Amino acid sequence: MPVREMLDDYPAAVHMDRAALAEAVELLGECAQACTACADACLAEDSVLDLTVCIRSNLDCADICEVTARILSRNTGYDSNVTRVQLMACVQACVAARDECDQHAAMHEHCRVCADVCRKCVTACQSLLDKVD
Repeated sequence: MPVREMLDDYPAAVHMDRAALAEAVELLGECAQACTACADACLAEDSVLDLTVCIRSNLDCADICEVTARILSRNTGYDSNVTRVQLMACVQACVAARDECDQHAAMHEHCRVCADVCRKCVTACQSLLDKVD
């Protein structure tokens, strides 16, 4: 995996478990993609007006996941306070998107898939958050 390879090749100390960090960065990318695709699929639904909050939650989650992955990929000048706050925001955004998609999962398969990916991302980010020094 490129993420793990990059972390393994980093020439200085990494302030978190490299395997957990790589897994989280990869899941953040998957979550950003799933949320973007789900928002786009919602826009194509006949009931788009009923999906406004879902679209907004998904787009917010996608943006926050992308930023979080970039922050976690930077180890030089590590700032645990920034990392902690960003992970907390990411967990919150993923929970909001997950909960909103769960409400539509019975009618829209893309919402079910997105909720599942958000669920995994919450777990990975929460696990890292518990390890921030």
